[in-house]
Amino acid sequence: MTAYSNSDAAKDLRSALDKAPADAVTGDWLFITEQAGVISQTGGYMYADGSHVAEGNHALQKVREVVEKLEASQIQPFNKVIVHWTRSKIPLLRGRVTVNILFDETIVPRGPQDPIYEAASVARRAFWEKYGSVQDGFKAEQDGANIHNQTEWFGPHRRVLTLKSNTQLTLATDGLSTPWAGIADQENGVGCELFMELDASNITSHLIDDWTHLLISLGDLVADGYQVAADVEKYGAILFCTLTDEYNPMTRIILSRDGRKIDNLPFGSVPLIRVTPIAESEIEHLEQSDEWASSAARHALAERQIET
Repeated sequence: MTAYSNSDAAKDLRSALDKAPADAVTGDWLFITEQAGVISQTGGYMYADGSHVAEGNHALQKVREVVEKLEASQIQPFNKVIVHWTRSKIPLLRGRVTVNILFDETIVPRGPQDPIYEAASVARRAFWEKYGSVQDGFKAEQDGANIHNQTEWFGPHRRVLTLKSNTQLTLATDGLSTPWAGIADQENGVGCELFMELDASNITSHLIDDWTHLLISLGDLVADGYQVAADVEKYGAILFCTLTDEYNPMTRIILSRDGRKIDNLPFGSVPLIRVTPIAESEIEHLEQSDEWASSAARHALAERQIET
């Protein structure tokens, strides 16, 4: 493709931006190229006092078009385009348009090889090793990550750890607290990890696989909801979802506070959330009209002597 420069972009934009609302005197648009599958485009026309003009959205599409041409031309790497328009003070003369492109390192997505992912994994394994023997490898669905190294948990880790201690088997998600791939925000993923405890004395490998896949699915729901950890912290316990028939007689899942936190993650610590399957009989006569049916959830856990 023929080289397409900033000045070419400004020339293409001038006639379109000059179709501004009558009282607009300037305009600014900021376009951030695709980061983790998301494009950001903001801006618009402004009055002389700096307030924004409600009209003139046609300019956004035109800015997008010239950005696409700049990307296709590949004259230089960039991830941010800034467009500024000023109305001419002389009637019938065109306004002045400037187009600046730059590479802002602060919004560069984390790539597949970023060491931050391994740091998160090491911190979680070190935490669980204090409570039992962590088994080698992972029990998980190994879904392929996208070009930004994201699984459905927005990071490269979507898996389950297993650990044994005496007669107890613990399954724990390993990846919800991995910092997001393709996103520069300084957050430990969705800010939690899930775990469930099983009686290891009478559990089969088939049942372990069933509960492992359930934990993966619960992780998907938590990642999609994002605020689940905050709701568990607020209410102590929540009636989260129903189970399919294969888990009978268990019919519901309660998520509850555990009190422990995983420390030394890249951006601080995250809480553990306990997963407890329950039968319908444990809550069927309890009031469930409050938020997340939290009162019923706490009562059911109290009957099992599980603190929230």
